[in-house]
Order: sequence, then C-alpha cells, then structure tokens
Amino acid sequence: MKFVCSGLTLSEAVNKTSKACAVRTTTPILECIKIEAGSEEVTLLATDGELSIRKSFKAEVFEEGEVCVPGKLFSDFIGKLTDLELTLKTSERGLEIGYGDSGSAIQTMPAAEFPKIDLSIGENSFVIKSGTLKKVIAGTAFCCAQDDSRPILKGCLFDFRDKLEVTALDGYRLALMTADIVAKSGEKQLICPARTLSEIARMLEGDEEEVTLYSQGGMMMVSFGDMTIVSRLYTGDFIRKESVIPTSFSTRLTVAKGALLASVERAAVLIRGDKNNLVTLEMGGGCVRVYSNSENGNVAETLLAETEGKDLTVSMNAKFLSDALRALDEETVTASFNGPVSPFIVENAAEKNSLYLILPVRNQQ
Repeated sequence: MKFVCSGLTLSEAVNKTSKACAVRTTTPILECIKIEAGSEEVTLLATDGELSIRKSFKAEVFEEGEVCVPGKLFSDFIGKLTDLELTLKTSERGLEIGYGDSGSAIQTMPAAEFPKIDLSIGENSFVIKSGTLKKVIAGTAFCCAQDDSRPILKGCLFDFRDKLEVTALDGYRLALMTADIVAKSGEKQLICPARTLSEIARMLEGDEEEVTLYSQGGMMMVSFGDMTIVSRLYTGDFIRKESVIPTSFSTRLTVAKGALLASVERAAVLIRGDKNNLVTLEMGGGCVRVYSNSENGNVAETLLAETEGKDLTVSMNAKFLSDALRALDEETVTASFNGPVSPFIVENAAEKNSLYLILPVRNQQ
C-alpha cells in the first residue's frame, strides 16, 4: 500500500474515525483504525463492536492495499503533521510515514483480523434535515442514563410516525422532543445509544442537508457525504412516556427563561459539591423566589413571574433545572406542578415541541 495526501486531510479523517476505537479492551484490533487504499481514495474504518465509523477522502494512490494501525497513537502522531504533505506506505517496518526529508514508522496489525462491518443495512429508512437531527439530539441525549444498571436508558427512543418523537430519561428526569421528518418507509421505533447520537451530531455540518437513517435487524446506519456511521441498537421495552407525564396541573409558573436560568446558576455556585445540589422555587403572588443553602452560603432572589393556581414551594436538583432551561429556545418558559413531590414539566411558553420532566426532591433543611 502506498499513497500521498495532505496531512490536514488525513488528520481530520483520522480524528473523526478514531472516535469509534475501543479504549480499554482485551481485543487489540478494536483499538485500531483500518486503512484501505483504493484506486483514487483512501477509506478509514474503526469499530469498538457497538459503534463503527467510516470516512473516505481523495488521495493519490500508487499501490492499493490495507492495514491496521493503533488508532489513538496514529491520531496523535498525524495531528502533529497537519501542515505537510505525507507519503504513507507499508513495509516490513510497519506503516512508514514520510514528510519532507523525514520519516517515521508505526507498528501495524493485519487487516484480515479486523471485524467485518455490515454496510448493507437498509430495510427501513428515515430522512431528516441535518439541522433538525442535531437539534433533537442536543435537546434529549443529555437526559440519558450514564450507568449500566438499566442499559436501555443509555439510549434515546426514536419514534418515527407522522413526526419524529424522541424520548430520553434517566430515572430522575425525562426529555421529549417532536420534529418534522422529510420522508420515511413505514413506522418504526429505534432505541439508539446516546454515544452514537453524540458522534452523529458532532459530524453533521450545515442545517439543510438531508440525512438518511437506515435500520435493520437491531442495527442502524447513517450516511452523509463521505461519512458512514453504523451502530447497534438497544432492544427491549422502553418506558411509556404516557405513564409518567402528567396531563393536568394545580400550579403553573410563566417566567423569563434568561432571568430564571441566571438565578438558578448563581444558586448552583454556592451549593457546588453539596450532596443534594438542591435549589428551591417558592411560587405565588406574581413572583418566584429562588433559594439555595449550603455550608458555603445562601442565595435568595426574587423574580417577577406569572403564577396560576395554588402557591407552592418545590425543591429540585439545580443541574436538572438549568439543563432543561438551556435546552429550551424561547425567551419565556412555563413550569407546571402538582405539589412539592410530584414530577413537574418545563417547556416553551408558546411552541410545545419540547418538554422536560423533572422529579422534585424533598428538602430536609
């Protein structure tokens, strides 16, 4: 194998592909990037068994071939050569990298040992604008569970009907967003790992490109430009959102999002490191009072707001509330409650295309 390319082009491709390399594994080949040199282009491929990323780019290929190199090592090294033209070739020394009058070599593994990645996924397809997909991922994936106690909650439920509904929850909070789709083949529910979705969002460019998601047999594939991402899907019964989202409320708060977010974030500074990380909202009389108390000090701020229904005091995790507020895109938001310990929702005041449910915490102070 031998080809010549720009160091910047190769570095960008390696950086994107290496996101799928396994990090702590007993299977060394999964830590590698497979390099395939074809007639006029080079393709990089990496997988950790759950997520696979493929990236192609144009290059001057003198000899076709393929080889595997350690992903992180290769990425770090090529990242130091972005302003040079590179010549890469295989030899008994491994993968030789020539730049100017200098050269280096990296140990390799046989390409035959690299797992086969199925790229024929295409039984179901769903087309969505890139900007829309980025928005729903950003607005939901942060609510996925982080631990392995309930693996299915580490993913987002994509429900393709007349519109796309995306749901994520971790047991303490829930995110729900709806979005328009361009086209679909049938109705389908997919539970996609949050990690996969984050990588997809990171690699999407622009807002008006049409992105196609394919699914088949517990796998999903996304293709756009010269990038292809393949991921395993989680299987099992996802929690039914209808059973946890309230439909009627006894107290409603309407307030300027920026003012409430700023107040909650100031309150969060003083409770940083506190076990419960609690902020308290006291609603009534046309205002909302924001409190926090800790060994570091206390915050007590009053904001003008519209309040309807019963006066109420509710405590919650400050991060959960600030995350929800940042994800909403209107200047005015509405929070709806059913008492101090019942789940409450936060949403835009006008367009109800996104909703965040948060479980309050009983304040022991």
